[in-house]
Amino acid sequence: MATTKRCYYEVLGITKTVTTVEISKAYRKLAIKYHPDSNRDDEDAIARFKEAAEAYEVLSDEQKRARYDQYGHAGVGGGGSQEVGDIFEAFGDMFGGTIFEDFFGGRSRNRVRRGADIRCDVTLDLEEAAAGTRKKVSLTRHEWCKPCEGSGAEPGSQPQVCGRCRGQGQVVQANGILRVQTTCPQCRGKGKVITTPCKRCDGSGALPKEVLLEVAIPAGVDDGMRVRLAGEGQASPDGGPAGDAYCFIKVRPHKMFLREGNELVLQVPLSYSQAVLGTEIEIPTLGGRHTLKIPRGSQSGEVFQLRGLGMPDPRSSVRGNLHVQTFVEIPKKVGAKQEELLRKLAELEEEHVTPQRKSFLDRVFNYFRHAENGTPTE
Repeated sequence: MATTKRCYYEVLGITKTVTTVEISKAYRKLAIKYHPDSNRDDEDAIARFKEAAEAYEVLSDEQKRARYDQYGHAGVGGGGSQEVGDIFEAFGDMFGGTIFEDFFGGRSRNRVRRGADIRCDVTLDLEEAAAGTRKKVSLTRHEWCKPCEGSGAEPGSQPQVCGRCRGQGQVVQANGILRVQTTCPQCRGKGKVITTPCKRCDGSGALPKEVLLEVAIPAGVDDGMRVRLAGEGQASPDGGPAGDAYCFIKVRPHKMFLREGNELVLQVPLSYSQAVLGTEIEIPTLGGRHTLKIPRGSQSGEVFQLRGLGMPDPRSSVRGNLHVQTFVEIPKKVGAKQEELLRKLAELEEEHVTPQRKSFLDRVFNYFRHAENGTPTE
């Protein structure tokens, strides 16, 4: 039977209004309380430790948190993908590196680390974002130095055993009864030091390289969304898997359309005669031209909805709507013939006023009549 996931805010014991700093504090307390090294053979503690890490992984990321607040667990893919070892590594980073890991037994001492993630940026037109596209992006990442094969040592030489930790990668610092095991500062946990560094990479084992990649942008992306390029990040310092590259999306403002999520808004001016008599006008859409029928007596600010002519959802491909907002455009100057006709129309309106105007004039007359008589208005 499938178990129901608890609310991430409930897991961390916080409210939805807390800051990122408060989320980190709540996570630290739970991680220390339920850490497996402090609760050996306690399966419930391990489960709570992983549950807290999963909640922190989502709520500490602003974009993931926003999706979770809107869609719940479905908006963040359900979570739960971290192994305990990965949690240790992330949790160690929160506490300033290897001191936390070593204090709890040095689980990650010999773990192969994953390469770092890198970022690139992609700017799109609204039409490109609506249809989906492929873009070439340039990024700089470090790749293994070929002469030394990533060892950092000059070809023909070998790294030597670290004299401080004797190849263990760890040193013990004692202060009275307190003994803390930390990463060796001389070899940085590798157990070996390079005495003759590679001339090409200066002992780093890696060199910066500019890479040109093609990224597939799905239809419907919006500002701030990102596309993951698996394995295109930095190389691992330990020979492990490379990190990922993330392309962050920026969509340029459009000259015609205003975007609100998957909905589009188009403002269309009408003349007085078009609004009164009704008309058919040709409007632009992302898919081409469209004829919109304006009924007689349309009011300024009236909105007409065209279903399915908005932006597609990048997850479901379901398209939003196009909202056409009309407004009556009043000319600042008119010709002599137009002025003559408008004056005749004004004379007719004195005799046959519109219902709304008549109602307004009645309210104005009643207001002044009661004000002059000193009686309250109705």
